[in-house]
Amino acid sequence: MRAIARLQAFILSLTLSAAVVAAAPAHSQGASPPRPAWPELLQEQLTQLAAQNTAGIGVYVRDLESGIAVSHRGQERWYLASTVKIPVALAVLQAVERGDFTLETKLRVRASDYVDGAGHTNSKAVGAALSIRYLIEQMVIYSDNTASDMLIGLVGIRAVNALVEQLVPRGFERITSLADVRRHAYGYLTPQASHLSGHDFLVIKQQRSDADRVQVLARLLRVPASSFLLPSVGDAFEAYYASGLNSGRLDAYADLLELLVNGKALHAEHTRYLLGVMERVQTGVYRVQAGLPKTARFAHKTGTQRARTCDTGLVTVPRLGRDQRVIVVACTRGELSSARSDRALRDVGAALCNSGLLTDGRTHDPECPPVARVVHRADPGER
Repeated sequence: MRAIARLQAFILSLTLSAAVVAAAPAHSQGASPPRPAWPELLQEQLTQLAAQNTAGIGVYVRDLESGIAVSHRGQERWYLASTVKIPVALAVLQAVERGDFTLETKLRVRASDYVDGAGHTNSKAVGAALSIRYLIEQMVIYSDNTASDMLIGLVGIRAVNALVEQLVPRGFERITSLADVRRHAYGYLTPQASHLSGHDFLVIKQQRSDADRVQVLARLLRVPASSFLLPSVGDAFEAYYASGLNSGRLDAYADLLELLVNGKALHAEHTRYLLGVMERVQTGVYRVQAGLPKTARFAHKTGTQRARTCDTGLVTVPRLGRDQRVIVVACTRGELSSARSDRALRDVGAALCNSGLLTDGRTHDPECPPVARVVHRADPGER
């Protein structure tokens, strides 16, 4: 009977939650260290957060020291929005390492380069000469779409997709230019959207309502709005998201980030440079970073589009001897309010902090903000 009991206890010790994956380093001798409490605590908090939130939430967290990972729907496909700009930066910096050009090489702005969105590149006149360094920093720090598409035009979108496939063979869908995001989305209203120009995107962006966007789109394309294939801009974007373009699994994106962090995507100099630029990001200040302890640094990239938000990156907490390093990839969907989406991602950061992983095992440390309580609404992605 004792032998059976010991066998049952051994089997139980090997049983893990389906969403918590252990990949701790092997030990050559002696017993394995006790399993930390943070994965189960984080898993519980993420489950509660998702059940109570107005946005559908996907999260993947990986502790780089132990290899332990926690996932909430991280194996599903999520729209990655502007987080795809990190693969663009990798493709450009790899070309710099090959000697194709330098960070100080200048590109001239063309009329066809303009794309609506944040950043300062749209304020530059046609013909302005901008360095590749400037464009990378605008793309990452301010999520500048025009800078992004100028860099994509430099290396080619095929090179960006080839790089991702080489580094992470499974889990990513095809990446497109930012201008093509708009063309594909509006293409679900009318095939004529393939003719939209950069100036057209700026005009559409200026409209205050979806109804106004529909009317302006019809005028720009010289087709009647009554001929549109779907009833609204919102329906067109949901159809576009369903296509899978610019989407991927959150665990696959974490693999890409880990390769970057560990110096397997770029040489050491450019690894430090890109992570340093990611630490200077000015977008998404109320997202994951707002839930982290004040001692933490966050090298990240955000993504924002209609009813879709993301925040992905490397959390570093200073430690004596070796820093604590954790990869976080988090996205939301189905919530039109950017404030509520941001709050959901802030609560992901707070849940991570309260789990004890970033605070030497102290759960609900005073340094960690509480996870907010919100009214439940079903995730449209689950209908």
